Amino acid sequence: MERRQAVIDLGSNSFRLVVFSWVEDRWWKRTDEIYEAVRIGEGLEETGALQPEPMERALRTLEVYAHFCASTGIEDLRAVATSAIRDASNQAEFLERARERSGLSVEVLATEAEARYGYLAAVNTTTLADGVALDLGGGSMQLTLCAGREARQMRSWPLGAVRMTERFLPDKRASKKQVKALRTHVRGELERDAPWIVDAGRGGRLAAIGGTVRNLAAAVQFAAELPSPGVQGFELERAGLDALVEDLAERSTAERRKVPGIKPERGDLILAGGLVVQAVMELGGFEALEVTEAGLREGVFLETLLATAEPPLFDDVREAAVRNLAGQYDADEPHVEHVAALALQMFDALAEGGAHPGDPEERDLLWAAALLHDIGVAVDYDDHHKHSRYLILNAGLPGYSQRETALIGQMARYHRKGSPGLGVYAALARRGDEARVWRCSAILRLAEQLERSRDRSVRAAKMVVVDGRVDLRLEAGGEDAPLARWAAERQGELFERAFDRTLHVHAG
Repeated sequence: MERRQAVIDLGSNSFRLVVFSWVEDRWWKRTDEIYEAVRIGEGLEETGALQPEPMERALRTLEVYAHFCASTGIEDLRAVATSAIRDASNQAEFLERARERSGLSVEVLATEAEARYGYLAAVNTTTLADGVALDLGGGSMQLTLCAGREARQMRSWPLGAVRMTERFLPDKRASKKQVKALRTHVRGELERDAPWIVDAGRGGRLAAIGGTVRNLAAAVQFAAELPSPGVQGFELERAGLDALVEDLAERSTAERRKVPGIKPERGDLILAGGLVVQAVMELGGFEALEVTEAGLREGVFLETLLATAEPPLFDDVREAAVRNLAGQYDADEPHVEHVAALALQMFDALAEGGAHPGDPEERDLLWAAALLHDIGVAVDYDDHHKHSRYLILNAGLPGYSQRETALIGQMARYHRKGSPGLGVYAALARRGDEARVWRCSAILRLAEQLERSRDRSVRAAKMVVVDGRVDLRLEAGGEDAPLARWAAERQGELFERAFDRTLHVHAG
């Protein structure tokens, strides 16, 4: 049975309502979202209280959110407030008025709870195991020290983009003196309260959530002219961030709003946010940070989804992401699992025979492509290989880098027809990726043809590399599997181009 939960994140800069839908042990996804740049923290740094105009904007937005939930029949609802509302001297007044106007009971998160939800979002959607999770909002910043994916230290600072802008960069064009003052302040706070960040940066990773981080990543992507449907899995390198921050510091607020990748409503905040992130990377010695589309609301939801685990973490982020996407599009599970098993069996045999290096990362990408190769059928059978690639790239695969996601998409794209290649994703590739796509596409296409009848009649595909050829012997339970043999033989040309060896198919 499909369930739904709405999470309302009342941040210092923006309010966001996200609807999550899920089927137990099958899949989960965001199915609706409403965003409003409320800027409730406006003026809080100077006065210590929520100001009348921002408060009224917030209350009107909550009325809309409450009406949306009522009209769409969503009963499972959590509204959580963070830094601005938590720190406001008139917090009680706002909560009471919110209850009166919208009927919503808002839960004000303690700093530890806010940090925990940010940590859950980051560790469940990135490759972070050892290192630091960063959550930058409008009012505060949280850092969580991670070891073996578990939280070891959590700390929150009032270093959010709204606060830092109002305190240090109030002018339409920032001066060098103001920028230096902000940098000095942030570094001093971190050196005093988080000396462990230096050790965490030695071999550890940095992963980050928050709208400011996503905008910074998008701006760097645009500047580098990289192909991408989003920022999930993007590696924001320190050099790229440094160049962007330097550029933003030279621009006025109005000019920053026009930078590709920066939302206009964040134009006045983005420089301060970039300087805060830059300080974290510099102090920790991190050369890159991994960006995720997830936010605090995913952390809140995942606590419900993974309620039986403590802490609520996926056992394997990459496997969970692949199976989740396959489940969303109702993939034929027995079929794709068997295609994956045959593909990996052939991959391993070819590696053992010296036909390719046998890279474990490449094997994992092949497995993911095998499980997802048919999800495009949910759009239409015709050209479903192209639809599969589109869905993979646009949904994103948490735990995989953008390069890896692009390779998986290309492998799925060529599981049926066409001449494999990297296409526009060559800009994300490393040396050898073109050959990887050729090899894995050839294996995946062969595995798909062996399972053409979708009855698992070919139980095993044994390969032996002999000189300039590869012998493929099919185990089919005493049958000669004529359809599978015929279909496999048709892939001989592609196989030879991928492995520089002829393919000989034997059945029985």
